[in-house]
Amino acid sequence: MFNESNTVEAFVIKQLSGVELSKISVLREPTSYGASWQYIAPQDLRRDVSKVLLEDRLIDALQRLNPAIAENPGLAEEVIYKLRTILLSVGQIGLVRANQAFQKWMCGDESMPFGENNQHIPINLIDFDNIENNDFVVTNQLRVYALETKIPDIVLFINGIPVVVGELKTPIRPSISWLDGAHEIVDVYENTVPQLFVPNILNFATEGKSFGYGGIRTPLQFWGPWRMDLNKDRISKFFWIGDVATEMNDLLKPNRLLDILKNFSLFSTNNKKQLVKILPRFQQYEGANKIVERVLDGQVKKGLIWHFQGSGKSFLMVYAAQKLRNTAALKSPTVLILVDRTDLDTQISGTFNAADIANVVTTENISELQYLLERDTRKIIVSMIHKFRDAKPDMNIRENIIVLVDEAHRTQEGDLGRQMRAALPNAFLFGLTGTPVNRADKNTFWAFGSETDNGGYLSRYTFQDSIRDGATLPLHFEPRLVDVHLNQELLDEAFEALKSASELTDEDADLLNKKSARMESFLKAPERVGKIVADIAKHFKEKVEPHGFKAMIVTPDRYACVQYKEELDKYFPEGASKVVISTTANDKKEFKDKWAVDKSQQEKVVEEFNKPESPLKFIIVTAKLLTGFDAPILQTLYLDKSIKDVTLLQAICRTNRLYPNKYFGRIVDYFGIFDDAAKALQFDDKTMQSIVTNLNELKDKFPKLINNALAHFDGVDHSLEGFEGLEAAQNAIRTDELKDAFANDFKLLMNVWESLSPDRILDPYQADYRWLSQIYASVKPASDHTGKLLWLTLGAETTRLIHENITVGDVHDLEEFVLDADVIDSIFNSTDSKDAKKIEQILVHRFKKHSGDPKFRKLSERLEDLRAKAEQGLITSIEFVKELCKLAKDTLQAEKDYEAELLQKTPQAALTELFVELKTDETPAVVERIVKDIDDIVRVVRFPGWQTTAAGEREIQKSLRKALLKYQLHKNEMLFQRAYEYIKEYY
Repeated sequence: MFNESNTVEAFVIKQLSGVELSKISVLREPTSYGASWQYIAPQDLRRDVSKVLLEDRLIDALQRLNPAIAENPGLAEEVIYKLRTILLSVGQIGLVRANQAFQKWMCGDESMPFGENNQHIPINLIDFDNIENNDFVVTNQLRVYALETKIPDIVLFINGIPVVVGELKTPIRPSISWLDGAHEIVDVYENTVPQLFVPNILNFATEGKSFGYGGIRTPLQFWGPWRMDLNKDRISKFFWIGDVATEMNDLLKPNRLLDILKNFSLFSTNNKKQLVKILPRFQQYEGANKIVERVLDGQVKKGLIWHFQGSGKSFLMVYAAQKLRNTAALKSPTVLILVDRTDLDTQISGTFNAADIANVVTTENISELQYLLERDTRKIIVSMIHKFRDAKPDMNIRENIIVLVDEAHRTQEGDLGRQMRAALPNAFLFGLTGTPVNRADKNTFWAFGSETDNGGYLSRYTFQDSIRDGATLPLHFEPRLVDVHLNQELLDEAFEALKSASELTDEDADLLNKKSARMESFLKAPERVGKIVADIAKHFKEKVEPHGFKAMIVTPDRYACVQYKEELDKYFPEGASKVVISTTANDKKEFKDKWAVDKSQQEKVVEEFNKPESPLKFIIVTAKLLTGFDAPILQTLYLDKSIKDVTLLQAICRTNRLYPNKYFGRIVDYFGIFDDAAKALQFDDKTMQSIVTNLNELKDKFPKLINNALAHFDGVDHSLEGFEGLEAAQNAIRTDELKDAFANDFKLLMNVWESLSPDRILDPYQADYRWLSQIYASVKPASDHTGKLLWLTLGAETTRLIHENITVGDVHDLEEFVLDADVIDSIFNSTDSKDAKKIEQILVHRFKKHSGDPKFRKLSERLEDLRAKAEQGLITSIEFVKELCKLAKDTLQAEKDYEAELLQKTPQAALTELFVELKTDETPAVVERIVKDIDDIVRVVRFPGWQTTAAGEREIQKSLRKALLKYQLHKNEMLFQRAYEYIKEYY
């Protein structure tokens, strides 16, 4: 038999330590230290369950790594007392702050007065330079007591300090994935035994098919895979235990963990002013280390890094800068972070400042930057490229200056780039970009790309990579056609009349004609803007707002922003939208006073926009915030402006950031930039062309896609329910090849379904899609590696459909069983215990269904009494069956009575009764018409099981308010609530 302990747990221990749990007889203490994990059983660790440190091993390490403590072993207890204090403080200061405090000790950043004359000297808990001088222990089923007793599956210790916790799940249950293990760590262990996680470096989870890791207090959507050494051709296939071994062994090898501890563990303040711990995704770790390795090697002095927009490029720069500064061989280098726009400067410097990195300075002007470089400042300097405008040649000729240039394909390869190179002739230059560099853009490749690098890139992380790993979201592209017809004949007549009345010369008339014929004139036509904003309002209310997301509107120019704002205020409260533009000296005073937004105001708007509870739903822009703007809650971009190439790609990627329950970013295009988007994506990497999806094309493809998926089940009866139906469907795809073929077709179908939902074009296919999605859920691997909980992998719309049709409970709940007089009589006469058990289960199900009814509550109590008597031996088995049959007959009669009551009280009759009961002098007299309107609307909107879904309840409530609004009753909250309760009960 296969289970968690004899498969995954044994596998993890064997992979890390080489020990086979099934063959262990006598364990011996390790006699030497080394750079590999040694397995020790939990009972042999010599510790109390309430202690998380292995103090004997920690004391040994303190003496081994600190000469002062070796001379006076009693000093080790003073250090341990300090560490215990941090462990105990977790309840007061919180887990993240406690982890940060403990990490300083682990990294050797704390000191004690153990030197001569009580001089403070650094204390080493870990030897980072000589890794073999440390003690690495792995154990399993470690019992830990704090608020409760918990037993994590795997714990890794370095020098007696617990640094990694792993939770494992069974590989043979399709409904269980590594995310269930991650959930247990985050939501259970971290809250019940927090001391175990105070020294933590990272945590991991696996079920043997997939693998994920995350830091303390990291939400599950930000846990991710570790794919440093995986064959990229295999990543898209179904994973197997060998792939898990590759990921796990690479991440958890001792030198990797120590590197992450010292150089890649950040503590940053989020937009809620909370301290959070941030660990690198593997592409950030790999990219930053490639920069450091190239600098240490010293042979090639440049490199081009392309990591797709939204996949964490800012933090990659932070990690690289931190490790460069921490690398002793570089002798305290200067790291220069260069950007070329004010908004990017705000984002990058904000990231560095929030991350609490030591020795970071931001330059405010050119002279300050030149002063820092000429004085040979050894810090991390954040500046802008244009501050090199008047730079002198050979400003600093030192070789350990490393320049990281953000968005490298903008101006850095022009004159400013050359001036920067002349000022720092021996510096290392690394260009980082979030968008791919076109092969035609030879300057950028010349400036940063090295011939020694494959394809010209030192590190590349593509759009497909980021989607696959759950680092960013797919983009869905929704073109909108806005017809603008021009009656040229009438326009010419009107223009001639104007020319005559104003006595214009032909030359003046031509100039005026040209100016009025510009594109902006058509785009900003009031009627056109009015229709677009009406469409935006409808689209937002139907597709964006119900899911808790927000939107950005991009308009042709600054004045159009105001125009859109004024139109939008007709559909939403004034505070629902904000215009973010800059003004010029030539603008009228009234315009500047009302609409100018300075840097601090812009930051406040962005902060408010990012708050889910804020009434601010839209930001309206024309140029600002199209780059360097990170708002994960932004899901939809309404675009009515001509944007091209890199700027277009950066703008549409504002929507691809991760956010709870967000499955894609959406671009609604009113301008017609789809062709430009396609051109912007025509780079060397052909896979980039799939970055956007044209929804109109998808509608045409959909019927064929669903037929392809259904074709795998020719001859299978879709109406067959329960286990038999599932078995019949699974038999049709019994081999791995057939399963793979079906999975490929269904995943394609699923993506298109999610893109089109909630378009009514899907309605005729709902039953077939629901059936296919349930079959897919029953055979798919436990995780799709997107970093989301398993039951959310099919997307919001698909999940709703599945949830409506899943019954949790016994297998009998999945099949129809008729309970009538004949069945009861046959069981009464045969007294077969199996049949009695079946009746008992059906009765429990029926009682749950009518749990609110006192009659059925009494019948349920009778069943409980009967069960108790049987268990205590007070009645014989035959008496039990006979009494059970009597109870079943009474239940049938109660159900008949209940149905008769319902027939007497139709939905409309019930509503009429309510409105008559609550009728006042202000209530319209036409109760019958009100009830009919409500009945008509609700019957159209409702669907089976709507009461159990959030979307269903929301639609019915919206319909009820609409019906009440017609009679000005929508403000009567008591009436609304009572009517809604009646609808829930009778519809």
